[in-house]
Amino acid sequence: MSAPKTVPTDVRVSAYIDQVEPAAKREDALAIDAVFRRVTGEEPAMWGPSIIGYGSYDTTYASGRTAHWLRTGFSPRKAKHSFYLMGGYCDDLSAERRAAQLAKLGKHSLGKSCLYINRLDDVDLAVLEDIIAEDWAIMKRLYPD
Repeated sequence: MSAPKTVPTDVRVSAYIDQVEPAAKREDALAIDAVFRRVTGEEPAMWGPSIIGYGSYDTTYASGRTAHWLRTGFSPRKAKHSFYLMGGYCDDLSAERRAAQLAKLGKHSLGKSCLYINRLDDVDLAVLEDIIAEDWAIMKRLYPD
């Protein structure tokens, strides 16, 4: 079995954010990082070359494969910010509440376990923080330390 490609690195998060382009994405990344730090109480770590992760957990898939992955995080990509919010997608109990939050969030799109936002100006930051906080709580409940 091959080793996972996305693993924690020794790169400093601040050094990574300092090189994010364009400047508007960098400013968004600083604001997003502040929200994640406030909500999670965690110091972030770089996962692979471009994901900023907060906390981690271990899981075993139905296939028997195990994985070590970030509990939550984001990546300030050029096109859109990618938010890794697995809790809201693996917990049926929160699905209805998540749908209501997303309806109030503003301009966004969704992937399997990602939320995509072009610019922070496109969304209600308080709603985004609520989504991140609820996701963090779900992941802590599903995958306790």
